[in-house]
Amino acid sequence: MFNVTPQAAAQIKNATPQGEDAEILGLRVAARRLPDGELDYGMGFDEQREFDLEIAVEGVNILIGPNSRELLEGVTLDYVELEPGQFHFIFIPPQTQAESSNQSSGGRGA
Repeated sequence: MFNVTPQAAAQIKNATPQGEDAEILGLRVAARRLPDGELDYGMGFDEQREFDLEIAVEGVNILIGPNSRELLEGVTLDYVELEPGQFHFIFIPPQTQAESSNQSSGGRGA
């Protein structure tokens, strides 16, 4: 499952295009594996296409194409302040989330 934090959802709702066609737009999130093995993430407002997975997360309609589903499994979209006054969307892969919770619990599993 793809996750969206409440902070990211609030920012997405603020950025959602307004107007006649706004109701048919969702936030498309995508991922692709680069030649070096790293993942490249992207997002933008789009209309649903055939074979898209459409999910509602934190009140936001998310669209995921078939080629990105496996790569986005367990990923969390967050909106964070990276430097004072500079907020950005970030994609957090599941292994990073697991490492972070292990460190915060002293390396012990739950």
